[in-house]
Amino acid sequence: MKNELTNDILKVLYTEDEIHQRVQELGAAIAEEFAGRRPLFVGILKGSVIFLADLIRACPLLCDLEMMAVSSYGNATASSGRVRINFDLQQDVRGRDLIIVEDILDSGNTLSFLKDYLNAKGAASITIVTLLDKPSGRQKAVTADYIGFTVPDAFVVGYGLDYAQLYRNLPCIGVLKPEVYQKT
Repeated sequence: MKNELTNDILKVLYTEDEIHQRVQELGAAIAEEFAGRRPLFVGILKGSVIFLADLIRACPLLCDLEMMAVSSYGNATASSGRVRINFDLQQDVRGRDLIIVEDILDSGNTLSFLKDYLNAKGAASITIVTLLDKPSGRQKAVTADYIGFTVPDAFVVGYGLDYAQLYRNLPCIGVLKPEVYQKT
């Protein structure tokens, strides 16, 4: 069904059902790895919010939750390479097992910065979970420990991912039509 949200989508890469199934699998695997421990999930605002909410519900273990707002994109379609913390952690992470939850691992700039930053704050371990991995865009040598899906070199939106703050509420993940972001 076409609507205001879906009109700008070139094609759907992952449906709502496929995403749900994969998030359940990731949650079960993380729960198994961290059984008996109390990890701190660190969601990266704003893109990870929907994924993070579904992931921690699929992960039956005691855990804490923190959020950070970190930016290297702004309203652009490519990373500027400069990472800025807009909202920092509110609790001490020394000695904690951290699980960074990100919407997409693309250039690697943000996650490389975060790993260094959180290690300097004394994290015991850092595990990276990303909904999407786009290896074709990688500029830094960063890999995720858990990956939802690997995506092609295309601009994707939905399920938390945006373009200029739009399309986050799409229940699927789709490729945005180039004419949408090329006209700005």
